[in-house]
Amino acid sequence: MNQIIKNFFSESRYRWWLMASIIVIYLIIVAGAVVRMTGSGMGCPDWPKCFGYWIPPTEQAELDFSPETPYKEGMVIIVDQELRVAKNDFFTDETYNPNNWEAYTKHDYSVFNVYHTWTEYINRLIGALGGVVVLIMFLFSLRYVKDRPRLTILSFVSVLSMGIQAVIGKIVVDTNLSPALITFHMIAALLIVGLLIYLLHEVKPIDYSFKSNKKMVRFASLLILLTLIQVIMGTQVRQFIDHQVDLFGYPLSSEWLENGPIIFFIHRSYSILLIIAHAWFFYQMIQKFQHPKKPYYVLGGLFALTIFSGVLMNYLDFPFGTQALHLVIASLILGAQFYLWMRLRVALK
Repeated sequence: MNQIIKNFFSESRYRWWLMASIIVIYLIIVAGAVVRMTGSGMGCPDWPKCFGYWIPPTEQAELDFSPETPYKEGMVIIVDQELRVAKNDFFTDETYNPNNWEAYTKHDYSVFNVYHTWTEYINRLIGALGGVVVLIMFLFSLRYVKDRPRLTILSFVSVLSMGIQAVIGKIVVDTNLSPALITFHMIAALLIVGLLIYLLHEVKPIDYSFKSNKKMVRFASLLILLTLIQVIMGTQVRQFIDHQVDLFGYPLSSEWLENGPIIFFIHRSYSILLIIAHAWFFYQMIQKFQHPKKPYYVLGGLFALTIFSGVLMNYLDFPFGTQALHLVIASLILGAQFYLWMRLRVALK
């Protein structure tokens, strides 16, 4: 029986669930980017339910007061452009009785838009899927609890991190999309990706064909830091754009960067430094250390895409999808850099 259990919780299955976890976290990042791009963050104004339902409404009529209708505690209606929450389970009379309802006090947002609601709801479903996949990954890590306990402990930390992410998501909704919390939410997701990539690196067979030296490992670390600084500046620009959206709305995207902050111009010019630094690094690793070209071409292609999407946003007034593409590719670049850095460190041993 012990052998059967050991075979089932094999290292290959653990690696498979690790890779699935990384993929699903990136899907969460994509979904979050789409939510921000479409302005759907408050499509579900409560959490974890959506307008008091586990499956959200599809039309405004479902949120209007309905006479002679059973309501359950926590269900939501919209009255006079305000959310009202059922205090208890009850059956309504012919007319609205305010004594059966209480105001939703965490924020004053009460707009129903079916497209925003279902965009945000799908985002939450993907987040829940991510939690399940990471939990399964942790269960398979239990095979290491005696021989390599660090893997099991860090796998459990991943599960806890997903739970913390869910709590942060709730706070983001409760604060009506605080820009600072949205930024923190995204950075936390990137940290989870980094942890999962580290675990995947630790259990994959070590490839010593990657030659390196301490200088290049340190430079790879510097590239990660420089890219992270760029991402953080990008989040500051994004916060400014969110404020501009509130002022001008989506139809007037040409006005969003009309008087952009200084951080925007630094963010735009800083990309030149990143291009030069990465070009030198790629040349050194391919020519001097004879590394396979493909990983560096892929990473270079990702940089080209993120710069191209930035150019489109700047000069063509934010074409649909470019904001999400910009963010997702930046997160992929950081993940690829981190994995490459770990491979270079192994090559020193």
